[in-house]
Amino acid sequence: MVDFSELRKHHKRYRMLRWIGQRTAWTQHLIAWFKQHLPWLFRMMAFVARHLSRLYFINPLRYIKRLDWYIIKKFIGTYIYSIALIISISIVVDVNENLAKFTEYHAPLKAIIFDYYLNFIPYFANLFSPLFVFIAVIFFTSKLAGNSEIISMLAAGVSFKRLMRPYMLSCILISAVSFYLSGYVIPHSNIIKQNFESLYKNKKLNTAADNVMLQVERGTVAYIQHYDNNAKRGYGFSLDKFYGKKLISHLTAMEIQYDTISDAKYHWTLQNYKIRKFNGYREVIESGAKKDSLILMEPTDLIYSKGQQETFTSPQLSDYISKQINRGSSNVVQYQVEYHKRIAASFASFILTIIGLSLSAKKRKGGMGLYLGIGLALSFIYIMLQTVSSTFAINANLPPIIAAWIPNIIFATDMHPNKQNYVFRRIKFKQQCTRCAL
Repeated sequence: MVDFSELRKHHKRYRMLRWIGQRTAWTQHLIAWFKQHLPWLFRMMAFVARHLSRLYFINPLRYIKRLDWYIIKKFIGTYIYSIALIISISIVVDVNENLAKFTEYHAPLKAIIFDYYLNFIPYFANLFSPLFVFIAVIFFTSKLAGNSEIISMLAAGVSFKRLMRPYMLSCILISAVSFYLSGYVIPHSNIIKQNFESLYKNKKLNTAADNVMLQVERGTVAYIQHYDNNAKRGYGFSLDKFYGKKLISHLTAMEIQYDTISDAKYHWTLQNYKIRKFNGYREVIESGAKKDSLILMEPTDLIYSKGQQETFTSPQLSDYISKQINRGSSNVVQYQVEYHKRIAASFASFILTIIGLSLSAKKRKGGMGLYLGIGLALSFIYIMLQTVSSTFAINANLPPIIAAWIPNIIFATDMHPNKQNYVFRRIKFKQQCTRCAL
């Protein structure tokens, strides 16, 4: 049977052009209208036409060749496949562990799917992203080496740096997605997941605090005997202001209420308050039933729960750290570690990719099983180093930025160019020997 689809397509195009050619006056009027009402459009088109050659040179797709597209598609595909596989296994294991609790607390199916597991997936996917990258590199590169495709690339004059280009381009994409997830998406997901766990997994959140002492600004110390976060209300409040080591003001209140309706931050209402101001040997006392005041503290400053730093976005985390440092507070180490860890974890893909490529680029008789084992071991070592360094930063006064970058620094020591090129020199040497034998 003859296929006339191409003929029909060209015939339609011809009829459309003929219709436009028969109505040149309409076309001229349309162009004139655009020139009169949209002159900026023609100026922009003229600018683009003048600088089109420059745009050609800065176009990144121009430098991505067919070999690059082949490796990028295979690498990203293997990476996504490994994520889907491991996350599926994790979900099955988690469902098996928590099904009894979900049934006990009558968790609705909609909440389980959308509030828990939909926020469970990005958290664990980003947490084990270095593992997935390493596995994807080793698995895919081992297949290339097993099929002698790397030898063919080297025979065509592809160098180590040239072979690294598609891998690095893939890592740029993976790192950008990982940084965005960890800095902006996962914090909101963690809040929803924690609320679900408090309702249906009996993991109670901290909603109250006792004997909280906080430096709200330099020379100003606040104290709350008891604070209820659900009501945003504190009991037994005092605020002391110092000039140097000298007390100049002492405020006490039976209750203090945070104003959640007001647009302004730090708005508190004092009830049954008394203010004592000291001026040398003189003392001025002010008291009343109610007083609106601006105190530089928020409910998030009074309640700390485990993993609270993971519920802040990167801008919120940076603002919180700056605010606490300006107050003179030293209890911000875990927040600084989390902030730097998000940046360092994004660069882990580059380091692990180079190590994985150097390990698996050489063809061996044993196949890829050995490389996968090594990759899994190194990935878990990387994750363990992250945990250990964070613990040292919190408990042993290790600088947070060093603690966050220690895994990358240790693994980067194995990325010396001589070590990486050694593998490819061996491959090229064997290839030359094979040619000489023939």
